[in-house]
Amino acid sequence: KSRVIDDRATKLGEYIVENKATVRRAAKQFGVSKSTVHKDVSQRLKYLDSGLYRDVKNVLAVNKAQRNPGGMATKKKYQAMK
Repeated sequence: KSRVIDDRATKLGEYIVENKATVRRAAKQFGVSKSTVHKDVSQRLKYLDSGLYRDVKNVLAVNKAQRNPGGMATKKKYQAMK
């Protein structure tokens, strides 16, 4: 069982790096939950392939920096209503 999980973690990491994919996109592609992807690439991968782990971390950091700040749309909506 552990070998299957290790393989999945490695494949998820490679997919994220090759496609500059988000956790959500990787989860959809592999048919697993976002939390599974996150656990695989942020915890398991560190011990399996430290180079790939570092690359994945960099891609996810870029993705996080590019996403919309939470609540800004709602804030603008209510400011417009004043």
